[in-house]
Amino acid sequence: KKSCRKGCRGSRRTALDTKMAYAMRALACLLIAAPLVQCFYLPGVAPQDYARDDLVNFKVNKISSTKTALPFEYYSLPFCRPDPIINSAENLGEVLRGDRILNSLYQIQVRLDEPCKVVCKLDGLSEDQATAFKKKIDDEYRINMILDNLPAAMVKYREEAGTSIKMYEMGFPIGFKAATEEGGPAKHFVNNHLRFTILYHKDIETDLARIVGFEVQPTSVHHEYKEWDPVNPQIETCSENKHPLDAGSALAPQMIEAGGEIVFTYDVFFKASDIKWASRWDTYLLMTDDQIHWFSIINSLMIVLFLTGMVAMIMMRTLRRDISQYNELETAEEAQEETGWKLVHGDVFRPPEFSGTLAVYVGTGVQIFGMSLITMVFAVLGFLSPANRGGLMTAMLLLFVLMGLFGGYFSARMLKMFQGTDWKANTLKTAFHYPGVVFVIFCVLNTAIWGQKSSGAVPFGTFIALFLMWFGISVPLVFVGSYFGFKKDPVTHPVRTNKIPRQVPAQAWYMQPIFSVLIGGILPFGAVFIELFFILTSMWLHQVYYIFGVLFIVFLILIITCAEITIVLCYFQLCSEDYHWWWRSYLTSGSSAIYLMLYSSFYFYTKLDMSKPVPTMLYFGYMFIVSYSFFILTGTIGFVATFFFVRAIYASVKID
Repeated sequence: KKSCRKGCRGSRRTALDTKMAYAMRALACLLIAAPLVQCFYLPGVAPQDYARDDLVNFKVNKISSTKTALPFEYYSLPFCRPDPIINSAENLGEVLRGDRILNSLYQIQVRLDEPCKVVCKLDGLSEDQATAFKKKIDDEYRINMILDNLPAAMVKYREEAGTSIKMYEMGFPIGFKAATEEGGPAKHFVNNHLRFTILYHKDIETDLARIVGFEVQPTSVHHEYKEWDPVNPQIETCSENKHPLDAGSALAPQMIEAGGEIVFTYDVFFKASDIKWASRWDTYLLMTDDQIHWFSIINSLMIVLFLTGMVAMIMMRTLRRDISQYNELETAEEAQEETGWKLVHGDVFRPPEFSGTLAVYVGTGVQIFGMSLITMVFAVLGFLSPANRGGLMTAMLLLFVLMGLFGGYFSARMLKMFQGTDWKANTLKTAFHYPGVVFVIFCVLNTAIWGQKSSGAVPFGTFIALFLMWFGISVPLVFVGSYFGFKKDPVTHPVRTNKIPRQVPAQAWYMQPIFSVLIGGILPFGAVFIELFFILTSMWLHQVYYIFGVLFIVFLILIITCAEITIVLCYFQLCSEDYHWWWRSYLTSGSSAIYLMLYSSFYFYTKLDMSKPVPTMLYFGYMFIVSYSFFILTGTIGFVATFFFVRAIYASVKID
């Protein structure tokens, strides 16, 4: 025994020594790699340090308008052009948004103030060029510039509790309209002089600077000069002694007219700031009405509490009493006199009409739900920063494609539960139905955008990439999911289904399908409609939406609301001896999409200033896609919750 103990102790010590050796090696590797680790940043968010007098070029993005929703390339207008024009690499989301990031002639030297720099002189505008300028000014187009991945913004202030709060308004207008004399016709003027204020945060130890703000102040001035020198132009209307933005300056603005010339100039001023690089987006993302978001959450919570009380009452009082009564039935006469939801136990799990279509919708709903949930989790954790333009849309597309695995799996499981056999046809419907509807609408809208020569039209190469994602990744994943889903044993129900269907008695007016379905969609929509206003504002008024924490809470409330309202209405339906609950449970919560579409129409006519046919078609086309996606998402949530509820209550009673 002693020798055995010694041997065991020796083997333990050997194992312990081995583990210690591995630990020491791992620690040594970590110490060696430490200098490399501290240099690591997430892609696209690494700070750029600039030394004094470093040369930095501005980039120009699309010109955009809230009146048309049609973006155009910056050089679609006759601005000063570099040679050559270089297109920056854009991700999939940026291309779909219409972003076209190009180089420009605007450049700065870090921490060097430079007033009155001349960009170029346009000689003799043609009639078409002058008309293009005027149309864009009439449609209130704004120019978007980028410096160190920060968008140019105009400074605005708002008063709150007696203090002025600084805010940013993205981009700046191309020009404006004004009458040159009282009562005269309005003329078009271009903002040909820009003052850039670059905020920077300096490192005291290294004397390096990081750009933390990019502010712009546009103005229009008719520049004058004695003789044009293309190498070193001297402007009389913009110099150290005379400046367009000086107080009391009464320089004439630059009118747009055919045959006229335009001189483009800009100032650069650097200003030290206490803003840290990690906080430089805070001013862009500053909420103007954060109290409304909390009101939205409180409003939604009130709805949830009301519905939770209803479900709790049904579960704890009504169902418990019903189940105890049904389980205490002893005689055949009592069994024949049973009424309520137990009476339809032989038909409640009878497959519905168009069961294959329902399976397709549920599978697609699972796919959209998985995409939405994971996207929001990543957004809440900060991975989808606004600094990464197009990142949100790219993430949603990729996640939807990958979620095809789960969509196919649950669609096949539903089909097998409904005793369907053609799983391949069901898989094809799941893979092509929802993406096909979206793709057809997208192609029609893209054709309209292409006809307007807008940069929002998706290029041919991007179409190929979308097709490859759909047919090369999504469709095979749906087939893989369906294969494994159909191989599993079918879902067994707690009660048997009768061979002969039971006749449904006449229903009260308030239990009619259309009425109950429309009533059921009101509360899920009511839980999200306040937050929906801000989402639509970010989509159509070009404002940044980045309060994903609030949105995630509202999303969770939406899930609970859809589940509870559908369960409550399904219970009332079964108590009325109507066992056709499959489709109605899906449509009850899914009908909230009707109210979403109606609200989007209300928003269009009250908040937007779109009057042209193509922008109107774009708005309602894209909002139909959003509403249809919302229908599938909320319908699936309500259906799944009701399915588990019905299984639970019928598994709790004794049925001979």
